[in-house]
Amino acid sequence: MTIILDPTQLADSLAGGVIIGAAASGLLFFNGRIAGISGILASATRRGAAAWQWAFLAGLLAAGAIAGLAGQHLPQGLTGQSLPLLAGAGLLSGLGARIGGGCTSGHGVCGLARLSPRSLVAVLVFMAVAAATVFVRRHVL
Repeated sequence: MTIILDPTQLADSLAGGVIIGAAASGLLFFNGRIAGISGILASATRRGAAAWQWAFLAGLLAAGAIAGLAGQHLPQGLTGQSLPLLAGAGLLSGLGARIGGGCTSGHGVCGLARLSPRSLVAVLVFMAVAAATVFVRRHVL
């Protein structure tokens, strides 16, 4: 199998990574908080949530809406998928984040940057499960 790398996709991925890193760094620097989406969502749904948590979550939704209005397309893996399948995948991801004590953004972006051993183990598990899922999906099913 040949993989062709599109320079536009590489530039978009690089820009996205820089923006995510800047946002996570800014939240840590200015607010002293880790940009773990599952933790922010869990805290925002509790009584007495801080306004910054709701603003952070609204920004996530707004970014997707703005990208759609600007003509950006869904990632290829999401196109053609049913809404119940995507909702189920989201629920399972949320459950896994709750059980694992954090999500990919918290562990992968912030935890690894802080050299957290717990985050390193979590990311290794995320990646191993992802690789196994791709293998089963492509070669077994």
